[in-house]
Amino acid sequence: MSSTLLGIVYMCLGVLFLALGDAVAKWLSESYAPVQIVFFRMLIALPLIMLIARFNGGLRTLGTRRPLIHLLRGLIATVITFSFIVGLSLLPLAEVTAIAFAAPLFIALLSVPLLGERVERLPLIASFIGFAGVLIVVRPGAAGFQIGALVVLLAAICYALLMITARLYGGREYLWAMVFYVTLVPLIVSALLLPLFWKPPQLVHWLGFVSAGVMGVAAMAFITLAFQHAPASIAAPFDYTAMVWAMLLGWLFWGELPDTWVYVGTAVIIVSGLLVAFHERRLSIKARPTL
Repeated sequence: MSSTLLGIVYMCLGVLFLALGDAVAKWLSESYAPVQIVFFRMLIALPLIMLIARFNGGLRTLGTRRPLIHLLRGLIATVITFSFIVGLSLLPLAEVTAIAFAAPLFIALLSVPLLGERVERLPLIASFIGFAGVLIVVRPGAAGFQIGALVVLLAAICYALLMITARLYGGREYLWAMVFYVTLVPLIVSALLLPLFWKPPQLVHWLGFVSAGVMGVAAMAFITLAFQHAPASIAAPFDYTAMVWAMLLGWLFWGELPDTWVYVGTAVIIVSGLLVAFHERRLSIKARPTL
């Protein structure tokens, strides 16, 4: 199997684990507050991240000289995690997934004022097309519009901010330090709030809490491997396979069937994302040195 094909397989596996973790979180949200779900997800994930770091450069890779930056990124990650789980409790799984696809579009738009980057015409047009797709999915002013849509949009915007800070500081920090602190801070915040929302879990729900944390780390590991084996412009579009899993899991466990507008809006968002990926692929080919 070629390295690129292996990268695509890893990406699809990572996205599958993300979708499964989201489905478990949605199931748990029927019985527990988001605070408790976040706490156990991070509690399970943190030692696994430390274990992975131990065998990928050692625990020294968790060190940093920029604690305030990691605190800021951790607080942003806290907002993302809480918002996303609240959204899962309020909206169908496929609709949450479709709105979350807007995150790369926000990255492109926010990188102009925050990073001073110059966005070329095609990615800019694609971003506006994608945002139109998001509006089709959430339909502001429609009878079905819910606060859940706004909460998931907040998560997408904060995710874009998190990725922008990764661009700013990722080259000067170890990868596992970046991952460690965006897990540690939400764990601390949720632990402080947990006494206000604690509910003793049932045995079957303990399995859910553990599996959600394990699936989150597995997804992160596979997606990291994907970008190590395949160019980002090739691996990234396979993130959209999440919609297939979201629709399948939503239908299988909750009988959720997205309406026509969700399909239309999702298609518009995916097309816009593929246009950006095509543009990046074309640039990488042009920049490739010739012999």
